[in-house]
Amino acid sequence: MEDLKAILVTDCGSTTTKAILIEKRPEGYRQTFRGEAPTTVEAPFEDVTRGVLNAIGEVEELSGRKILDGERIITPAKGDEGVDIYLSTSSAGGGLQMLVAGVVLRMTAESAQRCALGAGAIVMDVLASNDGRPGYEKIDRIRKLRPDMILLSGGTDGGTVSHVVELAEYLAAARPRPRLGGDKIPLIYAGNRDAREQIRKILSEHFALHITENIRPVLERENLGPARSLIHELFLQHVMAQAPGYSELMEWVGADIMPTPAAVGYMMETAARREGLNLLGVDIGGATTDVFSVFGGVFNRTVSANLGMSYSVSNVLAEAGLENVLRWVPFRVDEGELRDRVKNKTIRPTTIPQTLEDLKIEHALAREALRLAFAQHRQLAVGLRGVHRERSISDVFRQEGAESLIDMMTCDMIIGSGGVLSHAPRRSQAMMLLMDAYEPLGFTRLAVDSIFMMPHLGVLAKVDEDAASQVFWRDCMVYLGTCIAPLGQGKPGGRCLRFRMGDSEGEVAFGDIKVVPLGYGQEADVEVFPERGFDLGAGKGKSVRGKVLGGVVGVVFDCRGRPLVLPEDEDERRKLLRKWARQMDLYPEV
Repeated sequence: MEDLKAILVTDCGSTTTKAILIEKRPEGYRQTFRGEAPTTVEAPFEDVTRGVLNAIGEVEELSGRKILDGERIITPAKGDEGVDIYLSTSSAGGGLQMLVAGVVLRMTAESAQRCALGAGAIVMDVLASNDGRPGYEKIDRIRKLRPDMILLSGGTDGGTVSHVVELAEYLAAARPRPRLGGDKIPLIYAGNRDAREQIRKILSEHFALHITENIRPVLERENLGPARSLIHELFLQHVMAQAPGYSELMEWVGADIMPTPAAVGYMMETAARREGLNLLGVDIGGATTDVFSVFGGVFNRTVSANLGMSYSVSNVLAEAGLENVLRWVPFRVDEGELRDRVKNKTIRPTTIPQTLEDLKIEHALAREALRLAFAQHRQLAVGLRGVHRERSISDVFRQEGAESLIDMMTCDMIIGSGGVLSHAPRRSQAMMLLMDAYEPLGFTRLAVDSIFMMPHLGVLAKVDEDAASQVFWRDCMVYLGTCIAPLGQGKPGGRCLRFRMGDSEGEVAFGDIKVVPLGYGQEADVEVFPERGFDLGAGKGKSVRGKVLGGVVGVVFDCRGRPLVLPEDEDERRKLLRKWARQMDLYPEV
């Protein structure tokens, strides 16, 4: 890509359009100015470009750089005027909503679901021949959903065709209408190649049919790339083209518009690949929670569609259960009062905590939303179903499931995003939420997205990977520090580990948290000596050496035990929560 000196990127969200300006400085690329405005995809404006121009206008005003000539973005840049390229992502209008169908629920349908999620879609439902629903129920469900796009898969190449053909007949009988209008719903067939002609006969009349390579050509291999690329292409051609104002926006951009979650995922993937990391990321929003992971180079994304901190906070309480939420609250609260607080938040989703008690209850709910979304992610982020592989007993316990790719002992970094994490009053609160929800093991770096610019950087990475990566590590990431946590249980108060870090030495008792300050972005060598029953990745009782990264919080030795178990006695539990809050300096009065 030619040398870019000024880059403008917008993210058209469901409620807010955010614009950022990235400029090349002597030290490299930096994010310099940011503006935002309400998204205008719905009535009364019904033109997404209005919100885009308003957000860009704010960047123009703050930076003093002339970017707009009337309603036209000045490109390419001419000296101090205009920008070299303009890019955008979007989740306005509800993002990309897909229906996924596959022959076997835990094999081809699961592969198709991973494909759609990785492309940035919200999966409305997963149909399968063996999902237990009778044919008439499947047809009724398809008819009512009104998705933006359908992905049909099933069968290995050369295998039986009857089951995937049966699914095609259900789709043809239902004849669903597209959500945003238009003639036909785009339908991607990525199944057994031997069934292609029959699929054409059944579906080409009622759908905009596109055929690509099989997602699961053989049992032992997934081939998600071609179908994922086609989803992006059709998202632009069919879905975005129907949304108000997007046809004009598509003429402005210098590269394809990406769905917001796909852009976030691509940035995570790029960062993990370039740095050789196993990464875990989460974006907790008002209505949904997205979890991203890259382990061993394999990317996965899941959407927990009803786990959020405002619009769907009542669902967090319902799914987690009252007891699981209350276990994180360090003071007595009446169950009825808690339910009232949660309902009030649902009714008034834009409100933020006004008191310290409100904040602690919000953090309790956030822990459960993060935990539940992560549990759902682990179920989908698995090796290929139906493929047998040799595994040890330690694999069974560590991965909490037959084929999970998520191994917290090998996780190098956890990145948090979303209001409750990025805008927590104290950074230590964000770090504690991630530690409690994900229970990192061994040495794990933790960070939060400063102003939610990962979507902007993801679409930029498609154009200029170096520029996106420089801004990602310098301006996007706020380093919280490193968590060092051993696997195992012990006697409260008994020694859990000793450590030597630079010139300082110390020890930590089981049941305690110890924070050791380390300057922001600084690295230090550390040697940790766990007691006999504890494992930091080298085996029980074996010492481990490594590098730790400092941050706003520092290096945190978390010796509360893994898995983390809270006392059943309420007074003892609250006392323990207050002690941990003091050790992490979470709240001013404890």
